[in-house]
Amino acid sequence: MALFLTERDVDKLLTMEAALQAVEEAFRAWGEGRAVNRPRLRVRVPKGFLHLMPAAVLDGRVMGFKAYSTVVGDDGRARARFVVMLFSSETGEVLALMEAGRLGQVRTGAASGVAAKHLSREDSRTLGILGTGYQAETQLEALCRVRPIEQIWAYSRTPERREAFAERMSRALGVPVQAVGSAEAAVRDADLIVTVTTAREPVLRGAWLKPGACVLAVGANHWLRRELDTDAIERADRVVVDDLEQAKLECGDLMAAVERGALRWEQVRELKDVVAGLVPGRRSREEITLFESQGIALEDVAVAAYVARRAAERGVGRTLELGEPERR
Repeated sequence: MALFLTERDVDKLLTMEAALQAVEEAFRAWGEGRAVNRPRLRVRVPKGFLHLMPAAVLDGRVMGFKAYSTVVGDDGRARARFVVMLFSSETGEVLALMEAGRLGQVRTGAASGVAAKHLSREDSRTLGILGTGYQAETQLEALCRVRPIEQIWAYSRTPERREAFAERMSRALGVPVQAVGSAEAAVRDADLIVTVTTAREPVLRGAWLKPGACVLAVGANHWLRRELDTDAIERADRVVVDDLEQAKLECGDLMAAVERGALRWEQVRELKDVVAGLVPGRRSREEITLFESQGIALEDVAVAAYVARRAAERGVGRTLELGEPERR
């Protein structure tokens, strides 16, 4: 018997606090050899892609994958649909199947929160964000939970959208969010900087970064995308990724920097090793740190496992009959 959870079920069960804990514990387990992650696989079809992302959390006796489609409809718009499937790593039985759009939004914010906890200054109080779309909300929520944020500046290309975002997030967070008229105005005085766009050309320039800043780059998870210019990469004293193998395949920011000779892959560290204490995160107040978030399967599986446990405890969702295992 497997548990099936809808988007509404997941939203009811998952909090940012729980996601932050699940993601941090998963990275620590991975750094200590108690978890497994594999890079994203993309299957191209005429109108889009199928994306597959497998991982396992050994302490939790769970393994699984996220699968999602991005397909262009007849109206020319691309739409994405997400599911996560969990299996017992002990028996192989299917534990849960859940819709995972909201789960992915929350875990992406949580990954930035965990990175900021280990890479930013503890007294970081100002935050600049470039991009005010779907993923931006949980970025701010997570960062406000791990650092004492007192002021946020937000920029996106459409004035109406950034104004509406600022008003909505000010109410939601209880922190002043000010819409500003340029990317530079959003980041030049910020302790924490988030880029969460679909840009193909850099939106953040290294010349704008003040000493001690921590940059959390979320959008460049495809080799065609870039959010940071080469100067921003060169100014970073510490460059950290969620998965080095995956970053080499799809992190447009770092791939461009390596191609230009501004960075060597040997200089890049993984978040799992920082969280597990195997390598230092921030080493001084003045250095600039950079986290490149690709969004990895381990985050999805760890958070989905939490949601499945909560659902079972609270009697949320419905069960599916999936049949007996075939003997081979």
